[in-house]
Amino acid sequence: MYKRILTLDKFSHESSFLWGPRQTGKSTLLEQLFPDAPYYDLLLSDVVTRFQVKPSLLREELLSSPPHGPVILDEIQKVPELLDEIQWLMTKKNIHFILCGSSARKLKRTGANLLGGRAIRYQLYPLVFPEISDFDLIKALNHGLLPRHYLSKEPQELVESYIADYLQHEIAAESLVRNLPSFHRFLEVAAFSNGEIPVFSNIASDCGVSSPTVREYFEILQDTLIGSFCPAYLKRLKRRLIQSPKFYYFDVGIANFLLKRGFIQYGSESFGRAFEHFIYQEVIAHSQYSRKKYPVSYWRTSSEYEVDFILGDAMIALEVKGVPLVNSKHLKGLQMFCEDYAVKKAIVVSLDPRPRKMGDIEILPWKKFLEALWSGELI
Repeated sequence: MYKRILTLDKFSHESSFLWGPRQTGKSTLLEQLFPDAPYYDLLLSDVVTRFQVKPSLLREELLSSPPHGPVILDEIQKVPELLDEIQWLMTKKNIHFILCGSSARKLKRTGANLLGGRAIRYQLYPLVFPEISDFDLIKALNHGLLPRHYLSKEPQELVESYIADYLQHEIAAESLVRNLPSFHRFLEVAAFSNGEIPVFSNIASDCGVSSPTVREYFEILQDTLIGSFCPAYLKRLKRRLIQSPKFYYFDVGIANFLLKRGFIQYGSESFGRAFEHFIYQEVIAHSQYSRKKYPVSYWRTSSEYEVDFILGDAMIALEVKGVPLVNSKHLKGLQMFCEDYAVKKAIVVSLDPRPRKMGDIEILPWKKFLEALWSGELI
């Protein structure tokens, strides 16, 4: 059993939204924290039907037996009509709710009541480094970091099932796209843009759809928390910069499967990309879990100098290199960035066995970097 880092200290006395992709462990976490809380699972068809027919049932049931702690509604996006009842119960009866879900897209599309800022927003990510006591990097890169997948000896079938369930329950069931086969094809083609800037026209051609449709598909990936864009760092432009965002799937294991990468090992062709993706997952999760919510971006010039990630407003310029010995050629992007910006720390995360410095640039073994990140030493 993993002890999750997500701070839930306000859950017991403040209403909250808890979002996260399927199988990140939202339901398990809430059941552990609030075993006696009233729990409504809206994945169950009979529960959904009752509330769709008569949303006021929630009010009637909770007023009949007022809860002493929070009330949990899992997969709240299935019945948006409940949010009006929830707001009334929050404001009139001071009942607290934890509203759990994997996508807010349906709520936004239907103009559902998002409680007008009365609920704190949290997001649960796949497992992160400090949540796994015996962390195995190669296992993480190959299996991904969804709890069931990381633990499995044969994760491929689980990942394949995960994608099928996503298509069925998130895409088809909510009628988010008209052409499901083209969207399935899009998932695979988009994987080739993982860690890169997507070219919508090329993806559209490969999928047999229009560029605006591809743009909409990427929006669906973001709204259903399956992917995200890493924006370009554009503050104080001194050089010609690439301004388009890079795309990442939410979990390295999902990207591996869609790309048919095979087994990733040290020194393999795909190791570097998977390693970079893994570090991205860690810093994105840390930004949210720490509640510091610093932006994560990247920097690239038109002449191809690049820094993988910029944390905050140049608080940390971070390069990720899946090599056992960083040398001067790996530092060019960081050196160029440091010429243009007042950087607090410039770091290369690598497979080097020990920390060292090359000029003002720190070389950190990946494990040392993650220990320092999660302990609060870096940011």
